[in-house]
Amino acid sequence: MEYLINDQKPERAVLVGVDTGEYDMDSAFRELSQLAETSGAEVIATLCQKRQSPDGATYIGAGRLEELRVYCADYEVDLLIFEGELTPSQQRNIEKSTDVRVIDRTMLILDIFALHARSGEGKLQVEIAQLKYSLPRLGGKGTELSRLGGGIGTRGPGETKLETDKRHIRRRIKSLENDLETLKKRRKLIRERRKKDEVTTVAIVGYTNAGKSTLMNALTNAGVIAENKLFVTLDPTARQLRLPGGRNVMLVDTVGLIRRLPHHLVEAFLSTLEEAAAADLILNVCDASDPECTEHLDVTRRLLDELECGDTAVISVLNKCDIAQDTDALPVLGKSIRISAKTGEGLDALLQLIDRTLPPTRMRVRIRLPYSMGGDAARLREDGEVHAESYEADGVLLDITASIRLLDQYKPYMV
Repeated sequence: MEYLINDQKPERAVLVGVDTGEYDMDSAFRELSQLAETSGAEVIATLCQKRQSPDGATYIGAGRLEELRVYCADYEVDLLIFEGELTPSQQRNIEKSTDVRVIDRTMLILDIFALHARSGEGKLQVEIAQLKYSLPRLGGKGTELSRLGGGIGTRGPGETKLETDKRHIRRRIKSLENDLETLKKRRKLIRERRKKDEVTTVAIVGYTNAGKSTLMNALTNAGVIAENKLFVTLDPTARQLRLPGGRNVMLVDTVGLIRRLPHHLVEAFLSTLEEAAAADLILNVCDASDPECTEHLDVTRRLLDELECGDTAVISVLNKCDIAQDTDALPVLGKSIRISAKTGEGLDALLQLIDRTLPPTRMRVRIRLPYSMGGDAARLREDGEVHAESYEADGVLLDITASIRLLDQYKPYMV
C-alpha cells in the first residue's frame, strides 16, 4: 500500500511598504512580518519605497513595481503583502504587472481573525468585517462584473452580476448585524445580571501577543489557547478568580489590540470590547520585552478613552519581565506591577494589588435593630457574616460583615 504525504509548503511572501515619514517603518515591517507568519506565510524579503505619498496607480511607483515584478519571477514569490491599505485599482494594477496575488495589511488581519474565530459571535463579527471590506472592491473584479451601460443596444432586463452581488452582500451584512445585535443584547443582560448580583469584574486588555491569555490561564486555570502568535484570542473568556482576601471576582480575557486597527474590525468587535468598559478594574497588559512597549501602552490608553473608561481604575501589568531588558523607563497608566505570567513571578503581588485596588463591596459594621424588625435581622444573618450578636433592652445588636448595598438600607440603625 502506498501512502501519500500532503506536504503543503507555506506561501513565499514579500512585504512591501511606502515610507512617508508618518510612522517608523522598521517597527511596522516587524509587526507585518509577525502577522504574515501568524497566517502561515514565509517572509523572504521586504521592499520599502520612500515617497511623500503612495502612487495613485501602483502604490510604489512604476520603476519600483518593475523591480518587484522581476524579483517575483526570479524567486517564485506566491504573495505580496502591502503594509498600507490598497485601493481596488492599485491592487488590480499590481497583480496584472507581477502576476502574483496581492493583499494589504487590512486583508491580512481579516484573514487571521477568520482563522482564529471560534464562537458563533466571533465568526459573525469576522464575516461582517470581511463583507464590509470587500463591498467597495467588487467593482475592480473585471468586465464580467461591470455595470450595463445606458443608451441604445445596452438596455436589458434584470441586474448585472455586479449589481446582484452587491445587493446580496448588503442583505447578508444586514442579516448578520441583526444576529449580532441579538447577541449584543444578550451580553448586555449578562453584564446587568452580574451587576445586580454584585459580581465584581476585572478585565484583561492590551496589545495582541502581550501574554493576556497566558496570564488568564496562570490565574484561573482557564485552559484558554495561548500561543506566541497575534490575535489567537478573539472571543472573551470569563472565569472566577479568588483573591487573597477571600473575595471572588470575575476575570475576563478580551480580544487583543493593534495600532491602526481597521475600522471595520473596531465596529465589529465593539460589543466584545464593551466587556472592558463595564469592568470594575482594568488590567492593561503589555509585553515589557518588546521595544515598542511604550507605543503599545498608548494604543490601549487611546482605546480606553474611546470606551469612556476614564473613571475605571487601571493597573499596568508589565508582563514577560523575565526576558525584558529595562522596565524602569516605561510609562504606565495608574498603578503598575512587573510580572511573568509564564514563570509565575509577581503573580501573588498582582493578586494582592488587585485586592487593594478594587472598590470594596462588603463592610463590617454594628447594627442595633428593634425587636419588631426580626425579619430584617434574619435577612442580615442570612446574607452577611455575623461576628457577634447580643440581645439588649432596646433591640438586638449585630456585629456583622455584609454587602454595602444591603447595609445602606440600615444606615439609621448603625451604631
